[in-house]
Amino acid sequence: MAHEHKLEILRGLVKFKSNIQKIWGVLILLSIITTVEVVLGIYKHVLPDFFSSHLVGMKVLNWIFIILTIVKAYYITWDFMHMRDEVSNLKKMVVWTAVFLICYLVFILLQEGSYIFNVYHDGYIKHDF
Repeated sequence: MAHEHKLEILRGLVKFKSNIQKIWGVLILLSIITTVEVVLGIYKHVLPDFFSSHLVGMKVLNWIFIILTIVKAYYITWDFMHMRDEVSNLKKMVVWTAVFLICYLVFILLQEGSYIFNVYHDGYIKHDF
């Protein structure tokens, strides 16, 4: 028994007539997001000062990179790995595990980043035990 996949992306804003069109649509969406990331990375020195300001311990530009990467991971999982067509409990299990892991990794990034910054800023401290 064949199972029909949903042929829409962006919460139903863009609808396709076939699976092939949907694959190309998701590929184009992911390519646009990747292009935005690359352009922001190349031209980060000429961007307005807003992108260099700090928000929760990191530059706004770094938060933009993290959010765009999460969006790409979402669409890869949701469309290419057919998570959209799974049962509700499996979706929740995968999504909440990923959310917890991402929050944990961002916490580690912020903690270790500030520690390394303080070590380089204050100089190396040698402890005698």
